[in-house]
Amino acid sequence: MIELAQQVGAALKARGLKLVTAESCTGGWVSMALTAVAGSSDWFERGYVTYSNAAKRDDLGVQEETLRRHGAVSEETAREMAAGALKRSGGQVALAITGVAGPTGGTPGKPVGTVSFAWARESKISSETRRFDGDRENVRRQSVLHALHGLLQLL
Repeated sequence: MIELAQQVGAALKARGLKLVTAESCTGGWVSMALTAVAGSSDWFERGYVTYSNAAKRDDLGVQEETLRRHGAVSEETAREMAAGALKRSGGQVALAITGVAGPTGGTPGKPVGTVSFAWARESKISSETRRFDGDRENVRRQSVLHALHGLLQLL
């Protein structure tokens, strides 16, 4: 994971960009992985851990209607999280993650392991939802790795 975080950092630094994260189910793990890289203050702006719906609304501006209509675990919510993180920070690139890490909380439509991601740069936002297998730790670890790979693709 550290090598991947170093690659993300090098790509951000080479482009003169700062990253902001908006994490829910990963609880700051992406931020932890990135700030484990020496010199990350050159390219890491800040991280939001918005675990509750209230935090998503208050800290990132996720709309109540989005949460009601699509749920916290949705690409729509992830996209609003990423957009809000950019709007409320000095970053130019954002990553958002929201999901059901388990072992409880899943539904038939969104079983445990369902994770939605969004990556944003300026006004361009991409998103996707993935389904990871394994226990809570495994779902979270796979989410962090997928999020970092997504950042490399964006950059």
